[in-house]
Amino acid sequence: MPVPTKDRPVDAVREEVIDQLILNYSHGEISADAFERRLDKAYSIDDAEQLQALAADLPLQSDPRYHSEKQARMQPKFTASTDHPDTLSITSILSADQRSGEWVVPKHIKLNNYLGSIELDFRNAVFTHPEVTIEINCISGSDEIIVPDNIDVITSTTNILGHVSNNRVGLSSNTHTAQRPKLYIQGKVILGSVDISVKQTMQEKVKQFAHSLKSLFDEGKHS
Repeated sequence: MPVPTKDRPVDAVREEVIDQLILNYSHGEISADAFERRLDKAYSIDDAEQLQALAADLPLQSDPRYHSEKQARMQPKFTASTDHPDTLSITSILSADQRSGEWVVPKHIKLNNYLGSIELDFRNAVFTHPEVTIEINCISGSDEIIVPDNIDVITSTTNILGHVSNNRVGLSSNTHTAQRPKLYIQGKVILGSVDISVKQTMQEKVKQFAHSLKSLFDEGKHS
């Protein structure tokens, strides 16, 4: 006998409802406006029965193929390759350095920034380890670290007339995200700044995934 909806964890019900919304929108069962309206409600409601009602009239249920596609597109990427070094060192002196796109993230990153600018964008990065230590030595420079909503960041720095801004604090309590990468940022900031920011929320990423899935199915219909 299934557990009553009201007794189930809200986060689990929310995830199932969002999966149904994505799948039914991508197959043309609901319009784009209806999808976005219901998705907004799914992220704002904290009652399991109200959440389930958002998808009660939708005919399609998620299946292993859907979850495989979701895993490939939505979750942080990992590689088991041993060809990559364990440490990446970046030194910026009166210059700028950037890592973005599908760059390979090692277990340990060292940033030496003297009057320069360094940007690490983890939104499409490929991880070699679930826990990454970023050692910062920032003197009169600026370090910017960009993460999606499914990566956790923990900071522990010594600041001397410096500034550290972390808008992605702490570890998620969601049991469904146990494999999330974690960034541990430590070191010193002297007359400089370190900014950690989320440039793509999980809701935005869900919408992007849903639209890409719909485009994929639409192409299949016309091919």
